[in-house]
Amino acid sequence: MKNYQQHNFGKLSEISQYTFAPEDTPINIPGKLFLKEKLGLTSMEISINKEAPGTGMNFYHRHKGNEETYIFIGGKGEMIIDEDRFAIGEGSVVSVKPEAKRAWWNTGDKDLYYIVVQAPANGFQGSSVDDGELIEGTVPWV
Repeated sequence: MKNYQQHNFGKLSEISQYTFAPEDTPINIPGKLFLKEKLGLTSMEISINKEAPGTGMNFYHRHKGNEETYIFIGGKGEMIIDEDRFAIGEGSVVSVKPEAKRAWWNTGDKDLYYIVVQAPANGFQGSSVDDGELIEGTVPWV
């Protein structure tokens, strides 16, 4: 696996087995799995997340230099960014600048599932079309 890493975190319904609880903080968030170390990522952090009905991020936070993109893949809830409060659910995608105050919670009766991609603001070097390169060869499914 010289040029790639892979990790199977299991079924979304079982994501509760993971907990984010950084040392020397009062933070304890069940249903949150960070993938940076598991995949050897060097330019971003990705997390897979689950909020049970009636739960959510119970504190506001912001970032010093990283923007975040939230991709909601199941359930429904609400998000607050700065002073704006709005509905989110399956299919919602929300981009948040580092300095924005943010929090969210599950307003539904089913689990809320989402992926968060966190990367340095203004660090993107170009689209995949600009960065991509075609390589000769036939893929096996053609």
